[in-house]
Amino acid sequence: MAASPPLTSDELLRYARHLTLPEVGLAGQERLRAARVLLVGAGGLGSPAALYLAAAGIGTLGVVDADVVDASNLQRQVLHDTPSIGTRKVESAKARLEALNPFVRVEPIALRLTAANAREVLRGWDLVLDGSDNFPTRYLVNDACVLEGIPFVYGSIFRFEGQLSLFGAPGGPCYRCLFADPPPPELVPSCVEAGVLGVLPGLIGTLQALEAVKWILGIGQSAVGRLIVVDALALRVREVTVRRDPACVICGEAPTITELVDYDAFCGIGPLSADPTASEITTAELAVGIGASQPPLLLDVREHWETEIAVLPGSQVIPLGELPGRLAEVPTDREIVTVCHHGMRSETARALLVRAGFARVRSLAGGVDAWARERDPAMRRY
Repeated sequence: MAASPPLTSDELLRYARHLTLPEVGLAGQERLRAARVLLVGAGGLGSPAALYLAAAGIGTLGVVDADVVDASNLQRQVLHDTPSIGTRKVESAKARLEALNPFVRVEPIALRLTAANAREVLRGWDLVLDGSDNFPTRYLVNDACVLEGIPFVYGSIFRFEGQLSLFGAPGGPCYRCLFADPPPPELVPSCVEAGVLGVLPGLIGTLQALEAVKWILGIGQSAVGRLIVVDALALRVREVTVRRDPACVICGEAPTITELVDYDAFCGIGPLSADPTASEITTAELAVGIGASQPPLLLDVREHWETEIAVLPGSQVIPLGELPGRLAEVPTDREIVTVCHHGMRSETARALLVRAGFARVRSLAGGVDAWARERDPAMRRY
């Protein structure tokens, strides 16, 4: 392999404060330039991590994300701005990062990471930074990284708490060593349900970038074998020791997982039927159903603050997190249509009700947002 060219005068000037650090120096900066780091997600965690990795001079940054920028993202996803609303996050990220540091090569990967493509997407990267916000992707990233032999920096946030670790390092634990099984989906509130303080992903994402830089440079004490837990309200940090589990199903002494699996199914997410018409109802169909002699029960599983903004008339409101303990309040002799903001929580609620024995349950496709767009323009959107 040909040696990399020396840093140019412009690069030396840009990274001067790094070069003065004995722990970095010229050799360290050249290692940063030679590094290839893949970011899974260009959202709350990926935004600050990407900015600081680009500023630090990581030579190649890959960004995997299938979403487009939404106005609600901008409270915490500082990689994007108002003019980028409606554009692909990876394209917004590429423009911002290359404007920040033209010496960094940004590879946008506009797709949803799945079991079918993850190993191919991750192959060839030196380090992965997981900025995902759901359990199926976290287990997918873990398993793909372990199978490909790539360490990854884990980060997660919930309301006012954040977590950080470095998994998949040689001899170290993986994510499954700490969390062998995912929690039931009905007990996992999203950021929409639970909320998140906007500056918290900035803190955790920046710590992820710090761990990535330290790992590449080989300096300091890494987060391998340590789960760092940050309580932002109390401004308190605690540490949990994480050891490699010899019985771990993927990194243990006798692994039983040798290829990627269906992670939505593993985490209990997704429709019970392959036929979407069996599990969803459109806004047009619901409009007809509401006007029938025996209309369906509308079960709104959003949080109360959301239903204060907009709600379909006659809805029974039971937030998704409370639904398992309040099933007795749901009538069994009526057709039920579960409703949420965009249709994801309502599908989880539908599956929960079906497993509990409710026979006629469908989820409103697109949620109240689709209803507002397609049936009631006067309804407030958020």
